[in-house]
Amino acid sequence: MSPLFRRKAESAASRERLVTLIRKPGCHLCDDAQTVIEKVCAELGVTWEPKDITEDRALHDQYWEQIPVVLIDGEQHTFWRVDEERLRRALTD
Repeated sequence: MSPLFRRKAESAASRERLVTLIRKPGCHLCDDAQTVIEKVCAELGVTWEPKDITEDRALHDQYWEQIPVVLIDGEQHTFWRVDEERLRRALTD
């Protein structure tokens, strides 16, 4: 990891960030998204949480056709596929 990237990552990690993965059981795209999120968040020291769309009617109504959906600090970042580098940049900028 380059020194510049490390400083940016440490700076971003020092802010309280939260990545939320909105998913459903049995969804292979959701499993793929979770793998990327777990990796990036572990590297950067960022907290993440899964939310099951089948257990929350409001999430179901809002995101059903887009899952998996990734939120950063409550704002939609992406859906369907998670790009590792794009997620990392969003968390370190």
